[in-house]
Amino acid sequence: MLSTKKIFRKTGITLSLPVTFILILIWLAQTAGLVYLLYQRGERDKILHQQEQKIKELEEKLKILKIIEDFQVGFKEEEVLDLTQVIYSESRKYGYDPLLILSLILTESSFRKWQESYLGAQGLMQVKPSVGEEIARRRGLQWKGELSLFEPAFNIQLGTLYLFELILKFKDVKKAIIAYNLGENAFKLRVQSGEKLPTYFLARVLKQYKELKKKYG
Repeated sequence: MLSTKKIFRKTGITLSLPVTFILILIWLAQTAGLVYLLYQRGERDKILHQQEQKIKELEEKLKILKIIEDFQVGFKEEEVLDLTQVIYSESRKYGYDPLLILSLILTESSFRKWQESYLGAQGLMQVKPSVGEEIARRRGLQWKGELSLFEPAFNIQLGTLYLFELILKFKDVKKAIIAYNLGENAFKLRVQSGEKLPTYFLARVLKQYKELKKKYG
């Protein structure tokens, strides 16, 4: 009759139950330690990744800030900071290179917030009131009349969304930029009639973009 020295047989090795129990405890402790180390490594890698992302974000914002400071006309310091944030956030939202938006602003208004074209386009991204009101309504933004377009952050929110919608409609960034300048309806009429699309505005934007890339990287 077996006593407390029952025999546990496994893979040909004979072990008493107390010894087996101790070995199981050791194995569990080692496994728990390994899991903990892997968890710690995962947390460490996660923290490192977050820090890397924050550094990249800061570098991107500093680049945007530098460009705005170099080209802006008549903005206060807090307005420059607000512009930096909105250009960064809107670019992230729609997948833009911020330098493209900055190039569009420089081409449209030379960073003058009170700029108004002879056709009535207003603000930094030269948005027409009729277009701005419609976009604001769809986006759920408060429209306060035409003067809203002279609010830099608001103007950029509308302009970047309008460009994004044109990219989705025409499946091409260059065509979208041309349509942004001509107006969507005018662009469609030219395409339907087979008329050659003007490229002067697009060329200016692309030239500005290349210059910013070269200077600010």
